[in-house]
Amino acid sequence: MSDDLEPLEPREAFEMWLDRQRTEKSEATVQSYYYRVKQFVEWCEDEDRGDIQNLNNLTGRDFFRYDSDRRSDGLTINTIKNQLNTTRLFLEFCVSIEGVPQGVPQKANVPKVSKDERSDDTTLQPDRAEEILENLSRYRYASRDHAMFALAWYTGARVGALRGLDVGDCFLTEDDLVPLDIDDDEDIQAPFVFFRHRPEEDTPLKNQEAGERPVSLPDEVGEVLQEYIDIRREDITDEHGREPLFPAPKTGSRVTKGALRTRMYILTQPCRFGDCPHGRDPDECKALEHG
Repeated sequence: MSDDLEPLEPREAFEMWLDRQRTEKSEATVQSYYYRVKQFVEWCEDEDRGDIQNLNNLTGRDFFRYDSDRRSDGLTINTIKNQLNTTRLFLEFCVSIEGVPQGVPQKANVPKVSKDERSDDTTLQPDRAEEILENLSRYRYASRDHAMFALAWYTGARVGALRGLDVGDCFLTEDDLVPLDIDDDEDIQAPFVFFRHRPEEDTPLKNQEAGERPVSLPDEVGEVLQEYIDIRREDITDEHGREPLFPAPKTGSRVTKGALRTRMYILTQPCRFGDCPHGRDPDECKALEHG
């Protein structure tokens, strides 16, 4: 152990690091960091070699053993890469506060991931999305599911960004246009939605102010949103006096990210709008039951 280091327990360092991240990153990012690094902290605390409970004693060989343990757990190479990269950021912070010896973070053997390994083969394909939209347009036109799915598909927005939209963020006709902070050379015309970062009112964007942007919509999606707002949307104001585009009638507030994500899962189930890929009877299939 270097004489220049101050004793530092893994859990104490972890809390200090998370507190620092909360001042710089969105809550969603901090949450993902928490889950990636807590595995390493617990490993240090549970290790047979008791001196790792003081991070002053951490070595490159220890990091290698942790890496080996994670790989033996059957994780994907992409998951291992993300966990080791974030853990290295954590250890770099520990170095900066004189809790970990210099050079240890750089000894992490972070695997390189190919483009094929990074890709997700469960990505919704365009023809499948069009099938879902056609079904919603025919049988549930301008419903909340229809408005939500159309917005998600045509904007590519995260669930948190969709949740944060207000009725006032939807500019669907030329009459809706109001002065906006947009560069003069940007040709923005209705219909469009404007994603805004409002962390003080529980609707942050992952990229904070940098994520604020207007996103144009096809005319037909603008018409769906307009009818949803005029006819189908519940007239609810949240606790901040805002009118959420997607309210939660049961709570009288804004829908949660979990609820939006669940609706996406349900709408994109293969047998929801189409044939079951496993040949099951939809009336008896347990996969179609949701709590």
